[in-house]
Amino acid sequence: MAIEMDFWFTETVNNIVGNTIKVKERIFSGRSECQKIEIVDTYQFGRTLILEGSVQLTENDEFTYHEMISHIPLFTHPNPEHVLVIGGGDGGTIREVMKHQTVTRAKLVEIDPLVIEKSKQFLPFVSCEMENPRVEVIIQDGIQYVKRHRGTFDVILIDSTDPIGPAVGLYQKEFLEDVYKALKDDGIMVGQSESPFFDQDIVRELYAILKPLFPIRKMYLAPVPSYPSGFWSFAFCSKKYDPILDNRCEDLRRLNLTTRYYNEAIHQAAFAIPNFIQELIA
Repeated sequence: MAIEMDFWFTETVNNIVGNTIKVKERIFSGRSECQKIEIVDTYQFGRTLILEGSVQLTENDEFTYHEMISHIPLFTHPNPEHVLVIGGGDGGTIREVMKHQTVTRAKLVEIDPLVIEKSKQFLPFVSCEMENPRVEVIIQDGIQYVKRHRGTFDVILIDSTDPIGPAVGLYQKEFLEDVYKALKDDGIMVGQSESPFFDQDIVRELYAILKPLFPIRKMYLAPVPSYPSGFWSFAFCSKKYDPILDNRCEDLRRLNLTTRYYNEAIHQAAFAIPNFIQELIA
């Protein structure tokens, strides 16, 4: 049962900056074996999922993040059939993946079953496709999962939390090497790569790891107002296909996919990177 509240939730960044949202209800608060999980209802952003004190998604702006992490790679690969989502236990990325009829099999590998359970219970706007017969939900550490799969996936999406707690290993060289090996010869990986304003050390270190692994590496950007700085980045890494030269995003209209943020122009424009970020990832 929801508990009526009226308070402010503040997500702190590097102990020097705070992102504050006014809360009207605490819907769920608990701790799994992995992390603290909270779901609240807010005045500005609607229902909000918070893990270990960090906002993961909100009802009113999650579509920008989930559409951009999914459709950019899926409209670049010519025939994405087998897709792996690591993390993303709320289901928002899977929801967008399921819009692509070329995808015959999507695997969601999530380490924390309580995130899945509570998302299905309280966040149906993102969890609505997790029962789709094309989706297989696997409760497992994604780091260990990719080690056992070689040359299997067309697209791998790393929908991770910030590099704290169970997500720390998702930013390490060994894991990213295993992701490369788990892709087919023309595979694509996309992962969220934090705020270029507040997380510059993380951004710099991540792209330094990716540079020798993938022949095609590009950052793209999207606004996510509820995230610190409201300005988020994604790492596009491909063995073969360039997201600007090789994309088929014009298929969006032909296939009649419903999106709220992503479109053909956004696909191209998202790769326009400011000079200060180009310096970070050079």
